[in-house]
Parts: sequence; structure tokens; C-alpha cells
Amino acid sequence: MNFAAILAGGHGTRMGATDKPKQFQLLGERPIVIHTLEKFVLMPEFERVLLLCPVEWVEAAKDLVATHLPASEKVVVISGGSTRSGTIQNAIAWIEENYTTDANTVLLTHDSVRPFVTYRIIKDNLAALESHDACDTVIPASDTIVVSAQGKEIDSIPLRGEMYQGQTPQSFKLQALKEVYSELSSDEEAQLTDACKAFVLRGRPVALVEGEPFNIKITYPVDLRIAHALLGQYE
Repeated sequence: MNFAAILAGGHGTRMGATDKPKQFQLLGERPIVIHTLEKFVLMPEFERVLLLCPVEWVEAAKDLVATHLPASEKVVVISGGSTRSGTIQNAIAWIEENYTTDANTVLLTHDSVRPFVTYRIIKDNLAALESHDACDTVIPASDTIVVSAQGKEIDSIPLRGEMYQGQTPQSFKLQALKEVYSELSSDEEAQLTDACKAFVLRGRPVALVEGEPFNIKITYPVDLRIAHALLGQYE
């Protein structure tokens, strides 16, 4: 079985002054998160689509789903954790409480504020798990990457041809992901910026899936303006 976890746990502070998290702001006539959810709801490959959001927004999120996706019984809204890892582990816990999992159970994780993910990217993630326990969606870095530990002087400039920019989805065999999380020390878990890093820290292979430049993450106000421009072209 395949499950999708749409990660909407953030409060969107980088969007500036706003009365709601960025994932609930409008893109066109619908909230950003609804555009994202719809991609997964329409795919028969997924048994359930979990929406994980701040606990104080759970009821509002349920109302939005009922309003904009009234025919879908796939979507389950639950609270996320205080960190990205905690949110993903909440998704794992819900799935294990409600379903019997095995070595082939898949958990695909995706940012709620990446509404332009394509069906091709999602299907390529699922295909990658036929040979790997984890995969990450990436695009080649178009700019030179500069490394600076202190933020004042350049420490190194890696070869751009070896650099990639991470996107989502990131997808996993659920039991393998749970196992990797259990092996992490508290210091290692504190380093995590995404779930794939847990596999990298344990020396386990992560497959690459080709993303798209327009699979943007809406983080800042300018991103929302770009998303409105993209809406008519890629919807």
C-alpha cells in the first residue's frame, strides 16, 4: 500500500505579517494546500492522503477539505509535530494504528506548499522505491554553490556539476524509514533538515528522481506572486 503525507506543519513566518499559515493562503480561488492535495487525491495509487498541520489548524483544515474536496474520502487531517521529523513520525504512527504494514508499504512525503508537483514526479518516486528504500526529488543546481561555515568568508566552492537542489516528494519504504529514525542519536536527529538525511547519516543509499524547476516551494511573498503567474500555465 502507498500513503502520501502532505506536510503542512509550518506557521509560515517567512511570508511576513499574515493571519494564517502560508499553506492556507489563497492561490487563485483555492488555498495552496488544496491544490497540492488534489494531485494525490486523484491518483489511485494512494490508499490514504494524510494532511498534517498545526494542532490549532486541524479543524479549519478539515473544513477546507470538506469545502474544496467534498467527494474525497482519502484525505485524513491530523496534527503534525514540533519538527519536520516529528510530523513524519506522526504520519507513521497513524498509518500503523490504522493499517497493517509490511516491507513494501510506501510513505511519500511532500511539502504542502509545492502545489505544482507533477504526476510524472510522483510516479517516478514510486518507481524508484522498487529498487531503493528511499528517494529524493532534485534538480541540478543552476547557480554556483558557495560553502561558508561562518557566513563571512568562502570555505569552498564545490563542483556545480555535482550539486543538486532538493525538492519534494521524498519517498520511503515505511518500515525502513522507521528503522532509520530509531537508529539516530539525539544529536543526529537535531541535524535533520529532511528525512533523506537520516538515510545519508546511516550510510544508506538514496535514489535521485528528476524534479522540475517549476516545482517551487512557496516560502516568501515573492514566491506567491510567482505561483500566481504559474497557475494558469501548469494547472
